[in-house]
Amino acid sequence: MFYFLFYKLLGIVLFKYITFRSIYASITAIVVGFLLYPWFEEKLKNLQFKQKIKEYLPETHKKKNVPTMGGLLIITSLILSIFLWNNLENLFVWLVVFVLVSFGAIGFVDDYIKSKKGNPEGLSERKKFFFQLIFASVVAVVLYKTGFSTELYFPIFKNLHFNLGWLFIPWVVFIIVGASNAVNLTDGLDGLAIGPVITTSFVFLVFSYVAGNAKLSSYLHIPHVPGAGELTIVCAAVIGASLAFLWFNTYPAEVFMGDVGSLSLGALLGTIAVLTKEEFILAIAGGIFVLETLSVIVQRFYFKYTKRKYGEGRRIFRMAPLHHHFEKKGWEEPKITVRFWIISVMLALLALSMLKIR
Repeated sequence: MFYFLFYKLLGIVLFKYITFRSIYASITAIVVGFLLYPWFEEKLKNLQFKQKIKEYLPETHKKKNVPTMGGLLIITSLILSIFLWNNLENLFVWLVVFVLVSFGAIGFVDDYIKSKKGNPEGLSERKKFFFQLIFASVVAVVLYKTGFSTELYFPIFKNLHFNLGWLFIPWVVFIIVGASNAVNLTDGLDGLAIGPVITTSFVFLVFSYVAGNAKLSSYLHIPHVPGAGELTIVCAAVIGASLAFLWFNTYPAEVFMGDVGSLSLGALLGTIAVLTKEEFILAIAGGIFVLETLSVIVQRFYFKYTKRKYGEGRRIFRMAPLHHHFEKKGWEEPKITVRFWIISVMLALLALSMLKIR
């Protein structure tokens, strides 16, 4: 809105610059988050949107009377910031908004069933996965039909890339759905998921800016994606909205993100990774999400394998996802969260180093 009003109509050049709009998009998301939180908290408590805790979880995990669906606050402040500071003629911006809203809707239904219907399992995995596939496919098909590059690029090797062709569609679906569920699995402790979301968003803030700049992308041998610069502003808004939420979600949490937040933020990161042609950078910067997901996959596979072979299922971890394993070992919740954050910062630095390692 501001881009069109102040730059396009009034000719104020300052509003053309991505760096300027990114800073104020982040500030806007933070301010909106803080201003809206008291109202959100009151509404969530009045509607009794409280997360039902699964019985098998560690005792330290069982917190009562903490409202969920705090992700609605993130989505609201994020979308408002995007509408104010982004160039709304950019297709990438609308794809990001679509993913944010559609995956947020899946999470909302899931959280509603958990809190209002008294079912801690929420929406069935099949239904959740089905709708995720549908919405991710919309993004993939739109990109494919509008002529978006179907090249797959690899970090480190500047000349290693190949054309996926029509396989680009299932690849995009895999990245978006995988990222969405990975963040969802990580969201199990106070502040645990939102920390890596912030660090990963910062990494893609940098990569988006470079990818959208012809000179910088050429110099650093990064795939140039015209229009990707606008995603810098989106990433800045994500950081701002996440910081505002973290203020209330840090231990002991006053509000939980819920699936409405984790599914939408994960899908958003996956979409930005696809749009910047940096899917493998997402796996590095979001390494915490990858580890949490792998711990669940490995645990399930090993349990089923040993049950078939020995007649009794065995476990590698005391509990999956990985953060519950450390809970079972007696680690305090803040210690797990902060240590995961530290690892996330290290992974973000490693991902940023890929700008020069070519």
